[in-house]
Amino acid sequence: MRISEMNWMMVEEYLRRDDRALLPLGSTEQHAYLSLSVDSILSERVALEAAEPLGVPVFPVLAYGLTPYFRAFPGTVSLRAETYLRVVRDLLDGIAGHGFKRILVVNGHGGNDPARALAGEWMADHPGVIVKFHNWWNAPRTWAQVQATDPVASHASWMENFPWTRLADVVMPQHQKAPSDMARLRQLHPQALKAYLQDGNYGGFYQRADAELLAIWAAGVAETRALLEEPWG
Repeated sequence: MRISEMNWMMVEEYLRRDDRALLPLGSTEQHAYLSLSVDSILSERVALEAAEPLGVPVFPVLAYGLTPYFRAFPGTVSLRAETYLRVVRDLLDGIAGHGFKRILVVNGHGGNDPARALAGEWMADHPGVIVKFHNWWNAPRTWAQVQATDPVASHASWMENFPWTRLADVVMPQHQKAPSDMARLRQLHPQALKAYLQDGNYGGFYQRADAELLAIWAAGVAETRALLEEPWG
């Protein structure tokens, strides 16, 4: 259930019987022909679908993250690392301060990985509170499903092209884009990276059958829900 659909009295009542919560992390960055909010849309949705049968509240997604390499693509917004980590720390402080003792951070953007280290540091300073940091898209079972579908999968390719991340009236290219040179692109300035990537896809087909994507989605939701149900600490 969404925190945005609860009032403070409902949260107080929930905390009398449970102390779990989810915090989705996303970003606002280029995803080729897909929405600039892909990472936020997916992390929040997988968190909501995983938590819904359990009645665990989901806080609003943090829709901005660390994506300085894409700053040359219009619409991309990147926070400074210092700013981002301060925001994540403040969010954890606020959530735990009300009595949530088991917090599942559902991350949808690889560039946000510094938040994983922060979560470990924060937890060491807050005995009695457990934080699980979960990259939903490349967790073992979900990633295995991606690889079984098509091993050429990457940023802004078919693996992020869900019915809820594509845009109306945008026609997807039909070819398979050659994989990008990852070692090279990591060294490029944002303008040079934009020129190298062109449309922003790192490599692979732009779209596959929805049935294949929904199988991956089901794996991602189940794997995320398992983290809520399994023992903590």
